Amino acid sequence: MKIRLPQSHFSKLMRAVVEFDLIADGDHILIGMSGGKDSMFLAYALAVLRERLKKQFQLSALTIDPMFSKEFAIEHVADFCRSLHIPFASHEVDIAGAIRSQSGKKACFTCSYFRRGAINHYAKRHGMNKIAYAHHLDDAVETFFMSLLYSGQLTTFTPKTYLDRMDLTVIRPLVYFREQEIIETVRAHDFRPVRSPCPIDGTTNRQTVKELIAKLGKDNPTLFAHLAAAMRKGALGDLWPASKTRDEMRETYFQYMGK
Repeated sequence: MKIRLPQSHFSKLMRAVVEFDLIADGDHILIGMSGGKDSMFLAYALAVLRERLKKQFQLSALTIDPMFSKEFAIEHVADFCRSLHIPFASHEVDIAGAIRSQSGKKACFTCSYFRRGAINHYAKRHGMNKIAYAHHLDDAVETFFMSLLYSGQLTTFTPKTYLDRMDLTVIRPLVYFREQEIIETVRAHDFRPVRSPCPIDGTTNRQTVKELIAKLGKDNPTLFAHLAAAMRKGALGDLWPASKTRDEMRETYFQYMGK
């Protein structure tokens, strides 16, 4: 496969790599490969970087089969990776069973927990020091907005995260790409992504937030850009102080009450 990216795409990719120092000489990067449009584009983009950068690093790819369906097209994902000269492996993890046994927890939380754990342990067993995920800018903004709406916190994932207990570094080289850009690129290259086997795909809180952002953005075209800017450190304005406990307020309370 002849691999190349438009200069505008390559520039966005390089901005993330340089700004967050994502790739170093000697890295062995494991790509979390779901077979969806985003992970296919990530594998392709990293293969481009492997050819063009002056750093020597290795790529491998791993697909976690969550055992949601017997029709999960792993062979297509394997063929795609082979076309990019990226060693590929797959590993079954009974995430479907784990979700059934933990009915009190959110399915997305359980799926993410077991999937990340399996990828981390595979990377350690095979001497890899970095894991690359295909999260893009829309994912980051949606996560930021979700955290506010569903947990009352202002947080999102970071472009580079060191996992000290595993001695692994997670990188997200696509953080400056909008989802639509990835969709258009995947279509132009005819990658034919694998359909998500997730039984609740399209009905999650993330989907609700995605649709909410799109709806609000119709009346406020700058909404997405403002949410993206709000994720940056230094964006916080005036906020209320942290909530005090009853013990912390006791003395002041008695002063008001004259006791």
